[in-house]
Amino acid sequence: MNSFDDVQHSIALSEDGSYTAYSKEYDEHYHSTKDGALSESLYKHIIPAYKLTQGKDELHILDICYGLGFNTLATVLYYKEHAPEKKLFIYSPELDSSLVQSLTNFNYPQEFASLREIIEAISRDGVYRDETLTIEVFLGDAREYIKQFQKKFDIVYQDAFSPSANPMLWTKEYFADIKNAMKSDGVVTTYSTALKTRLALYENGFLVYLNKGEHFRNATLASLKELGDYELVDMQHKISCNPGVEPLSDASV
Repeated sequence: MNSFDDVQHSIALSEDGSYTAYSKEYDEHYHSTKDGALSESLYKHIIPAYKLTQGKDELHILDICYGLGFNTLATVLYYKEHAPEKKLFIYSPELDSSLVQSLTNFNYPQEFASLREIIEAISRDGVYRDETLTIEVFLGDAREYIKQFQKKFDIVYQDAFSPSANPMLWTKEYFADIKNAMKSDGVVTTYSTALKTRLALYENGFLVYLNKGEHFRNATLASLKELGDYELVDMQHKISCNPGVEPLSDASV
């Protein structure tokens, strides 16, 4: 466990028993230590996205950003159990190449033990492929990476460091690029419930929904189409109650 610790990161135990890490550069944990690293991935990203895209034979997923790999790995594990025949294509940018290379030493949950081959391949090569799964990790700038895609993604896990720590991955212009990279029936999942985040989505034409449940604090879903099973956030009411709030923009951060 301690072999993962380095000058930029330290290990941290979260409340569901899984470990996350603390980034000294961004002064934030990679996951909510209260919700738990594994629980946050499952309940804020994987499970709602799974429910909303069940009718598709294959899924193209954009995981922003790879980080410790929990969203990607939990996705693989969940689909192996619930839809093993479905083809998954997961693309994930990550700026910190040394972090990705160190993940063979990370103390993952026991549930990930069967994914060891994938963890090692990603850490070594940035790529893993088999008959139903393709994972590609891009080492570099997420903003530049997503511009190469058009109408490709069914699911976007918006899981960058917080808007205060990494604002360039939460601006109105950023979400415009995300919209361009998504299919018209795609869904965005994110832990952020900040009004500025929701405004950045809303001003790009997304419908904004509340994702809530017993196992986690409130989160957000966004889509260009209606999501019948979730509570629509009344953004016009939010705006009228907070007339001075603006979404983050590239010019302001």
